[in-house]
Amino acid sequence: MGHQADRLKRGARAARAPGSTGAPARRETAKASNKTSKSNKTSNKASNKAPQQSSDDSIALGALADNLGYRIRRAQLWAFRDVSRRLAPFAMGPAQFSVLSIIDANPGINQLAIASALSIERAGLGRLVDRLEQQGLVVRTASSANRRYYVLGLTQAGAALLKRLRPIVAQCEKAIAEKIGSRAYQDLLQALSIFLDE
Repeated sequence: MGHQADRLKRGARAARAPGSTGAPARRETAKASNKTSKSNKTSNKASNKAPQQSSDDSIALGALADNLGYRIRRAQLWAFRDVSRRLAPFAMGPAQFSVLSIIDANPGINQLAIASALSIERAGLGRLVDRLEQQGLVVRTASSANRRYYVLGLTQAGAALLKRLRPIVAQCEKAIAEKIGSRAYQDLLQALSIFLDE
């Protein structure tokens, strides 16, 4: 009995001693618990963040959804992209085509009148006319009535190019009519004509 008691005491002291197998096991358990706690905190932080919206998701327009001006602007952008794409092979754009058309319909018109008709800043129109002149499409001469103004006319090359561009722009108009329907196209054309003199 005495020997058995001694063995039990020695076993108890060994279990409590530093370096015994019991202490590391408890420490490993504590470490694992701490890691789990940190992982849960990280997960909670991530779940609290607002989900990022994909670029493919549709965006709510709010009050713009019922705004006619916004819809007209979107229609204009669609039409301008289509015209720009079709005129690109000719190194032309909607603005250049518009200026050539105005000059053709009003031979001898001055730049100020064109800027007013197309709502283009005078400086911007001046640069545009410079490029058209360099391309040999427009000729600019001093006005005989008022030497402060230049009057514009199409060259033969400018008239020939405009003749080629007109059917292309007509295809753009046809594309709009196909998109919204021919009846809606005619109604919209008529309704918006009120703004031509604004």
